[in-house]
Amino acid sequence: MGAHSVWVLEYARSPVHPVSGVYYGAHNQGTMNLPFAYMLIRTADAVALVDVGHDANDFGGEIANSIGVTGWTPPDVVLAECGVRPEDVTYIFLTHAHFDHIGGLKFFPNAKIFIQKKELASWMWILAKGRRFRSLQAGLNPADILYLTQANIEGRLELVEGRRENVLPGIHLYPAHDTHTAGSQYVVVENDDGDDKLVLSGDVIYTYQNLTGGSPADPYFVPPGLANGSQTKLIEAAEEMLGIVGNDERRIIPVHEEQLAQIYPSRLTDRGLQIVEVCLAVGTQSKI
Repeated sequence: MGAHSVWVLEYARSPVHPVSGVYYGAHNQGTMNLPFAYMLIRTADAVALVDVGHDANDFGGEIANSIGVTGWTPPDVVLAECGVRPEDVTYIFLTHAHFDHIGGLKFFPNAKIFIQKKELASWMWILAKGRRFRSLQAGLNPADILYLTQANIEGRLELVEGRRENVLPGIHLYPAHDTHTAGSQYVVVENDDGDDKLVLSGDVIYTYQNLTGGSPADPYFVPPGLANGSQTKLIEAAEEMLGIVGNDERRIIPVHEEQLAQIYPSRLTDRGLQIVEVCLAVGTQSKI
């Protein structure tokens, strides 16, 4: 993969997550075991995270408890498995502002934060609408939005408008607006010659079944069930991602996908959390 190393780091898990939240239309199909994770990207000059998990000790932890999330592990322990400290992280790319993707920002005081301007604006609008609109606030910890304001005062927040190429060399931000959330985005990682790409999908895709419908021989798109936007927009974004990776579904990396551990090298930590090694930069030692 050239200049980039990428790991998926599980930090918690929901063994009773509703299937209907992951697959649109999957009513009365019970629960599933859903990992919660973020992604670490290392280059020669940068340490970056795609999303940051949540903090079990604030309202995000209350949301997590309400959906059966267990085994929360703080970032200093999770990242240590790859030889990284939270203060080493210099860039954070937020795919969206749900509690389990943004709530851990406070653990990374030195990182510059990138989020779509539309994502921040949409949550501020929803919060301003009052209690009648509270169903749209599902998955949001309002304190996380306030934290972004503090990061802006500190000069660490950058609002992205649409596509941003080479936010770091070979790392690009692509909008997926009006999908899972109003201002969702995903991350594209490519090697030096641009022929070998990964898509880090955020929650625009939860699992590979969103891409195949569970029918690899005759695949069809099944968008996630949880969406503030449009299921049609989710499908269109999934099609766009597949085009970027030449229709190789395994080059799309959904953090909630348990099968990643069977597709890529992986191991369990002493706490029973999964580390998945998607690719290694030239000369980088495996963490598996």
